[in-house]
Amino acid sequence: MDKILYLECVSGISGDMTTAALLDLGADERVLRKALQSLPVDGFQIRVSCVKKSGLDACDFHVILDKPYENHDHDMEYLHGAVHSHGHNPAGHEEGQAQGNGPESSHEHGHHGHAPHAHRGLSEILEIIRQADMTQRAKDLAERIFHILAQAEAKAHGVPLERVHFHEVGAVDSIVDIVAAAVCLDNLDIKEIIIPKLCEGTGTVHCQHGVLPIPVPAVLNIVQEHELPLQITQVEGELVTPTGAAIAAAVRTSEKLPAKFRVKKTGLGAGKRDYACAGILRAMLLEPEEEAPGGADLVCKLEANIDDCTGERLGYAMERLFEAGARDVHYTPVFMKKNRPAYQLNVICDREAAPRMEEIIFRETTTIGIRRMEVERSVLPRKVRKVDTPFGKVQVKICGGADPWIYPEYESVARLAREQGIPYEQVNRLAIQEAQREKEHDSDKGN
Repeated sequence: MDKILYLECVSGISGDMTTAALLDLGADERVLRKALQSLPVDGFQIRVSCVKKSGLDACDFHVILDKPYENHDHDMEYLHGAVHSHGHNPAGHEEGQAQGNGPESSHEHGHHGHAPHAHRGLSEILEIIRQADMTQRAKDLAERIFHILAQAEAKAHGVPLERVHFHEVGAVDSIVDIVAAAVCLDNLDIKEIIIPKLCEGTGTVHCQHGVLPIPVPAVLNIVQEHELPLQITQVEGELVTPTGAAIAAAVRTSEKLPAKFRVKKTGLGAGKRDYACAGILRAMLLEPEEEAPGGADLVCKLEANIDDCTGERLGYAMERLFEAGARDVHYTPVFMKKNRPAYQLNVICDREAAPRMEEIIFRETTTIGIRRMEVERSVLPRKVRKVDTPFGKVQVKICGGADPWIYPEYESVARLAREQGIPYEQVNRLAIQEAQREKEHDSDKGN
């Protein structure tokens, strides 16, 4: 794990808050502007500036809609052949909530191609994204976010996905926010993103459908479908927008923070509204620092025999268990009654995590029973650190006391081997040698 991004959503999340936090974290604004300028879409400008939120400097990423688009409702609503007024929406639903860092920049125009029209369908929006000047990884992420958003809107309005259309203003606003967030994440080369929970407010919002309760239906559909933990706060107002929820659902790889970590860098993205909360999205780049004292401790072991489940489902269940914080997951081939070939699922986890693990096992496999045991184990003291090699940094685990074992982490070694086109074992050996050299150097300094 080279980079772990932690998004602290205590003041909610929206598209522009996410982009602003990532820019403040170090995403290249020039790369972002180049991508947005290449969009075949008219009617917007962007401004990146530094603002004060709760006395803190934060980055503001502002999508400015050109006339006659301004003062439209930014709700990502389903419009199917309806005629709508262009009046001002008092709540400014959708991305009007969100709020950024960095020197103020001049406005940048999206100025290509298509004339404005009443509605944009999902397929049309995806084609716009595919024409943009950005990496394929950024395009794939932007498309995934829009798919999640469109599916939530389709469910909210009870229509097929292909009949979901976005109002021209909401479409432009959200195309820019979603593409911007995808480009910034790609530019930072983020692969693991931790979002423990989304904090939402209370009350209602006004949109062209009328008065909607908070969380709005699209947000509720997203958090339900993608199992995003939601915490309702006492703040009056909409903290989580549909676009923000869709971004969180698309990028989150875990909800659990490492037990111990170093914060390498922090970015603050500002929201547009003033609520009782801070109104910022805080993004942190983390470096986990695992260090266990060794000795004996208690863990929970879960077992289940499964003889009627496909390999695909079992593999997916394993992924979900690891994402939820399992210490280890493995399958053992077994023969059950009537000589049926089967698998025994074994999960090692912390005791407090056992209920969550059982929930995943019951949901993702066909088992109807799980054996739970608390077991005592003996462990060596260990810590995780990164060492420098001629080819780049490698994460290693150091286990034991005076004469420890050194284990380079597989993914860290494999990544360098692939990038440099060199044998795996060469990188592995250099990492062990460097870790040993650093240990001896530290020992000499101690003397």
